[in-house]
Amino acid sequence: MNTTLTSSRHQLPWSEPLRRTELTTLQLNLGRFCNLACTHCHVEAGPKRTEMMPLAVRERVIAWIREHRPAVVDMTGGAPELIPGFRELVQAARAVGCQVIDRCNLAVLDEPGQEDLIDFLVENEVTVVASMPCYLSDNVDRQRGRGTYDRSIRGLQRLNAAGCGRDGQLPLYLVYNPGGASLPPAQDALERDYRTRLQDDWGITFTGLWCLANVPITRFRAFLERSGKLADYEELLWQSYNPATLEGVMCRSTVSVDHRGRVYDCDFNLALGLDMGDVAVDSNTPRHLWDITPTRLSGKTIATGTHCLACTAGCGSSCTGAVAPTPTL
Repeated sequence: MNTTLTSSRHQLPWSEPLRRTELTTLQLNLGRFCNLACTHCHVEAGPKRTEMMPLAVRERVIAWIREHRPAVVDMTGGAPELIPGFRELVQAARAVGCQVIDRCNLAVLDEPGQEDLIDFLVENEVTVVASMPCYLSDNVDRQRGRGTYDRSIRGLQRLNAAGCGRDGQLPLYLVYNPGGASLPPAQDALERDYRTRLQDDWGITFTGLWCLANVPITRFRAFLERSGKLADYEELLWQSYNPATLEGVMCRSTVSVDHRGRVYDCDFNLALGLDMGDVAVDSNTPRHLWDITPTRLSGKTIATGTHCLACTAGCGSSCTGAVAPTPTL
């Protein structure tokens, strides 16, 4: 499929279809409602979005989690914490031993009604993965909205005070993505810069930094088009393809589920409405989480398009950051 980029190239650089390995992560996109409207957001979340996972879907998702017990349940959105049923889903997953990840925009921590959110996350031993696209205020506010940097710093300080991101306590990961038409720098080097600046300026500590590339779809694609950089960014992705990334891309071991319960190979395919490539159900069956099992997914073909080059460029990019060493030039 070559429906997402405008490059004149017509074939992806990998010669064989990508196939699934063992399912380890269930990623739940609970909806597109969010207190922010970030310029790079691939699901185009924001305060005016109304898509949220309803009770009937949550109940079926919880039943699936209890039956299949994935190693990781990864909560995202939108702002997942603002979606009704978020806490119920967290508790259900933790009750059967799943690691739970909360992809947190940090600004949500001081929203009205969320005063006890940090206590809840700590009590349930949730791994917080926090968006922090830069350690400089201007860059953060430009991408995520005025005042977001200050709210993010306050959120990180409160998480530290509760034990998140401290040695031997609950993990706290930060997520970086570039502010423009470039690939992330080397993850290890950038993490050192983050540690120095956040510690020196604010006394903040964290467990690790994950670097994610921007995928040229939806809002980020519109930004590239407006700035006249789309063709250059597409060419950068092609030229930076690194075959060593294919073993670690997230789609091989993750299933993404939208607010309706429909399944996708990743959250980017979810944003595009690109169905799973070879889902192990009858073709006449709606492709929902409750129609599949982990064992029937193993070895199945993954739906790919040229947007996937963002995850295979340079050091690669997944929901847990870089997936390959820095390429040798």
